[in-house]
Amino acid sequence: MIKRTLYFGNPAYLKTTNEQMVIEMHDSGEIKQAPIEDIGLVILDHQQITITQALMAKLLANNTALITCDTTHHPVGLFLNLDGNTLQSEKFQAQVEATVPLKKQLWQQTVIAKITNQAAVLQKEKTDNKLLLNFAKEVKSGDSDNHEARAAVYYWKNLFPPFLNFTRERYGAPPNNLLNYGYAILRALVARSLVGSGLLPTLGIFHKNQYNAYCLADDIMEPYRPFVDQIVCEIVSNNGQFLELTPNMKKQLLTIPAMDVVIGEQKSPLMNAVQRTTASLAKCFEGKTRKILYPILS
Repeated sequence: MIKRTLYFGNPAYLKTTNEQMVIEMHDSGEIKQAPIEDIGLVILDHQQITITQALMAKLLANNTALITCDTTHHPVGLFLNLDGNTLQSEKFQAQVEATVPLKKQLWQQTVIAKITNQAAVLQKEKTDNKLLLNFAKEVKSGDSDNHEARAAVYYWKNLFPPFLNFTRERYGAPPNNLLNYGYAILRALVARSLVGSGLLPTLGIFHKNQYNAYCLADDIMEPYRPFVDQIVCEIVSNNGQFLELTPNMKKQLLTIPAMDVVIGEQKSPLMNAVQRTTASLAKCFEGKTRKILYPILS
């Protein structure tokens, strides 16, 4: 079953009764309820939302990821369960003791999957993708030749229409804003699944930054980024240069968890695919397999 994503963009009071989230809308006075066990992701995107400590505790105990947004409506914070798996200490130990060769092999698989999916997006946008397909075949252990970065240069230069004169920068001109919003949702999903699989989101296989609490999430989300890019391409084709983040664009980006993807030759919602990916990663650390399951963008 796919967990629900709940987005709140208006003033509201959120509390809990009998394992339900109770939603009281300030503007309309309307009261709704949602079973906490059905919720996977909550996005708080208004400065006049009040949420009780009791509800937060129940959401986190349910391994729900809780995102909070700033006054510009961009995600700035993520709350996660600290105790997401019954075998957590064993899995932490296996993760901590992962060898450098294993991590290099896992990063090689990750980069190949990312570049392959980027090539698929370019193909959908009717852009030549042969260079990326060749790069994907040439990735070595640990991506020692830095094919990920070389692929990114070509990819971003050719992904969007020339009139946008696009450069991928976190605080750059649109559609950077749309990419950032989509990636924040994706990062929350991946971090949530890593915790659910008993792993530490902080300890990356490639990304290393003492100020980043989600290095592993940033590693594992890489092959999923092109699915976000695909939605942003659709938004660009429908809106041209008018790319300030509107409620309708947010609505499109909020479909990310429910997007159909193919993983292990099976179609499933992206949120479920992420769970399969993180479960396979935990098995890699434990020595039960050497392959991470990633989705194929087709």
